[in-house]
Amino acid sequence: MNLSDSKTINADPATVYAALLDRDVLASCVPGCKEMTGSPEEGFEATVVQKVGPVKATFKGAVELSEMVENESLTLSGAGKGGAAGFAKGGANVRLEADGDQTILHYDVEAKVGGKLAQLGSRIVDGFAKKMADQFFTAFQDAVGAPDTDEETPEDDDAPKKGWFRKLRGA
Repeated sequence: MNLSDSKTINADPATVYAALLDRDVLASCVPGCKEMTGSPEEGFEATVVQKVGPVKATFKGAVELSEMVENESLTLSGAGKGGAAGFAKGGANVRLEADGDQTILHYDVEAKVGGKLAQLGSRIVDGFAKKMADQFFTAFQDAVGAPDTDEETPEDDDAPKKGWFRKLRGA
């Protein structure tokens, strides 16, 4: 399965790149992530609970970062095992493009599954993979990007704040 798309993020490339290397940001954006450990240098290990069609599984996997060009691009490669549900492996090439005060994050994802997951059929698995990628990059976009100044929204102290990562970094 191959998937390509892009997201516009209301932050400069340096802020977006730093967030891609931040374990806490990544953990908050991965749908179903229960735990994430590691570092960009050593790679990350994660536990993710997901339901794909009728199959619900806890996946334990590792992700490595390579071909890192600061503030421009990186490659993620990973694999996860979900016990009897099967396995998933793949990678993503991420490229950042400055666009004024914003960054366009381009991604190309390639994924493969085996075991019970592969028996579900490519239509279900491909749809699930697209949904997961969309959820991750939308959550990433919301977490990293500063809120649009054109948008007026009432403040809710219990709601997560958009752009919190940018404020945390002092940008």
